[in-house]
Amino acid sequence: MKPKRENLAERLFVLFGKNMSRIGKKLILIPENVKVELKDGEIFVHGPKGDLTLKLRSEVRIEIIGVELRIVEAITETKESSAYAGTTRALIANMINGVLNGFEKRLEMIGVGYRAKESAGGVTLSLGFSHPIEFAAPFGIKIEVEDNTKLLIQGVDKHLVGQVAEKIRQYRKPEPYKGKGIRYIDEVVRRKPGKAGKTQ
Repeated sequence: MKPKRENLAERLFVLFGKNMSRIGKKLILIPENVKVELKDGEIFVHGPKGDLTLKLRSEVRIEIIGVELRIVEAITETKESSAYAGTTRALIANMINGVLNGFEKRLEMIGVGYRAKESAGGVTLSLGFSHPIEFAAPFGIKIEVEDNTKLLIQGVDKHLVGQVAEKIRQYRKPEPYKGKGIRYIDEVVRRKPGKAGKTQ
């Protein structure tokens, strides 16, 4: 008889168990210039930087009392509800931080002729290909070019900012011999020694 496969929530509970439940029960303080609303199973977060929305799962519910927000597990606590409580709290905390302060990722381009230029809808990348790459920034994402070779990616959605940065990086991932390519500003690229030439 084949063993029963665990779903993601069950694996998360096995790994983090009670810790995730404790994280989920931690209060979130709502800053003065941030507004949080609950409506039809969704949470809406409004702030000076923008707005974000999250559809809530049935395994958890949210209580807002004054400036305090609390994630509450469903009446029947399960492995899934414990895992989702921690995940939901982390997502909402990121949403509040995003609309209040925003998120950013910084990339740098290393290579002869590698350049970037801001365009109307995003950025134009020259990466040694036969033609430049026109990258269109998704809604809610701002891309600035610094010194022709550095990119600043900003937005209120943490996941989307990271996703855009990684997509741009994939056009020319850092190669391990000369280090050419697109990398995060704080990224350490492990270098490999070049192949020695054949001796006669």
